[in-house]
Amino acid sequence: MKDFQALLADYVSWFNTRLENLFPLPSGAEKRVAEAMYYSVSNGGKRLRPFLVAETAALFGISRETSFITAAALECLHSYSLIHDDLPAMDNDDLRRGKPTCHKKFDEATAILAGDGLLTYAFELLSSPRATASPEIRCELISLLASAAGAFNGMVAGQMLDLCSEKHAAGTGSEETIKHIEEMKTGRLLRFACEAGAILGKASPEERRALVTYSRKIGIAFQIADDILDVEGNPLLVGKTLNKDAAQGKLTFVGLYGLEKSKQMAFELIHDAKEALASFGLKAQTLQTLADFIISRSS
Repeated sequence: MKDFQALLADYVSWFNTRLENLFPLPSGAEKRVAEAMYYSVSNGGKRLRPFLVAETAALFGISRETSFITAAALECLHSYSLIHDDLPAMDNDDLRRGKPTCHKKFDEATAILAGDGLLTYAFELLSSPRATASPEIRCELISLLASAAGAFNGMVAGQMLDLCSEKHAAGTGSEETIKHIEEMKTGRLLRFACEAGAILGKASPEERRALVTYSRKIGIAFQIADDILDVEGNPLLVGKTLNKDAAQGKLTFVGLYGLEKSKQMAFELIHDAKEALASFGLKAQTLQTLADFIISRSS
């Protein structure tokens, strides 16, 4: 795991250096929104989604330089969702990754615009030939990300369901409901990360299906790990306010099953995720270790 963390840290350093070049600041007063956008997208983070893009693409011989714009577009969209998630009308959080949330650092109106800016910039990046020379692949990536982020069966829909599920007493709700929320709110972007690598690498249908299965298993495990961290994590490491899920009456795996069963479920999901990669052999070793990292992380 230590070698994996060094590998991830190397990618994060490389990714962050190149990300900065994507955010030139305008000279006028409008630069405030660009500053807020860059503040949020550069505000720490494990960069697991970009890393997944890079590693799944690498299975098919695609370099991280080649997959960078796709990875950066995904991180921009993910950061937009976090800005809006933290707003007073949503989760009303003051901290994100141990730093003031965007609306606390700037103001609420600027934070809303910064989220809008990152969302639209994601598609500007994906539509550029810098993402890939192939117009067909660019169109497929754009369509897939739009669907993953959208209001019909994507992240926005998942956030709506999450808001609607509040005020559940501990132990109430259903596994079907919570998995549906996770699949859309968290899982769709993780699935995009894995499918994007397959698309860039022109994977076979069987290879793509294997990566989708892997993404779904780690997606649920990731959400369970988040629910566990909200209960027993170290706030200095997690970097956000803890114990808010229970206080807000949110439907969570821990609330539904308790800590021990939730941990066992996460362990079994990670086992299944790693099994899904068997056909890739040693090429998938980093993705196998990433699966373990999902449930061993402290933040």
